[in-house]
Amino acid sequence: MLSMTGYGKAEALIEGRRWIIEIKSLNHRYIEIITRLPNSLSSLEVDIKKRAGEQLFRGRAEITIQAASESGADNGAKYSLNLPLLRNYYSLFLTIKEELGLEEEIDFRTIAQFKDLFVPSETRFDPAATWKELQKTLDEAILVLVRMRRAEGDVLQKDFLARVEALRRHLASIKNRGPRTVLEHKQRLQERIRELTEGMEMDAVHLSQEVSLLAQKSDITEEIVRMESHLGQTEKLLQADEPIGRKLDFLLQEIGREINTIGAKSSDVAITQDVIELKNELAKLREQAQNVE
Repeated sequence: MLSMTGYGKAEALIEGRRWIIEIKSLNHRYIEIITRLPNSLSSLEVDIKKRAGEQLFRGRAEITIQAASESGADNGAKYSLNLPLLRNYYSLFLTIKEELGLEEEIDFRTIAQFKDLFVPSETRFDPAATWKELQKTLDEAILVLVRMRRAEGDVLQKDFLARVEALRRHLASIKNRGPRTVLEHKQRLQERIRELTEGMEMDAVHLSQEVSLLAQKSDITEEIVRMESHLGQTEKLLQADEPIGRKLDFLLQEIGREINTIGAKSSDVAITQDVIELKNELAKLREQAQNVE
């Protein structure tokens, strides 16, 4: 069982450059992979998303890849000359010299002081060749991410199992109380009918049938059986070695329906109290399920 939130990071030295890959994942109903890449790796976006998608199945994952050279005090950055800007500066100086009638020659050192004349340029490299090594680094970052998600998932799993057990206790209380409430409901109906039909003759067999039909409408046996089945499936699912988030959402939705039906059918005070507790625990489970892959 894995959480959808986590963080992973990995680094590698490839072709003289230090590559850093960071992955942050958050909750999301489906799988969404977002990449933040340098221009030199833009052609690899599809490959990166595909490889990540083979290992992440739910959540919003942001993959950031950065590169920095390892050599030299200046981080080995290489520079190129901004020729269009240099020509523009030189033309402006000529205009100033002509307008003011200056005789001095234009000094190279003066022009060189202006910013943006020298701009860093990326070392040329083959993205396809880099990808062969970079995908290993990506796998390492994903592995770190998955480990964190699994650690958080273990905590979630313990909480889930404890709350499912709480649901079982309240359901058992309702199950024990259920048969008595049907009998009590049947007796109340019989007394009420006698009060309303006082002085009138009624077929005892027909009366008994009507009372039974009305009593059956308050019978919650089927709902209890279905909910027990759902709880069993939930416990098995929590132990599964696969993404369970969507299946878990479905089961909790079905459990909620059974709880609502039990509450609607029964007017017993004790059962109503258990239904309230069931809804409270279920609300916490459904909230936690939003974190499960």
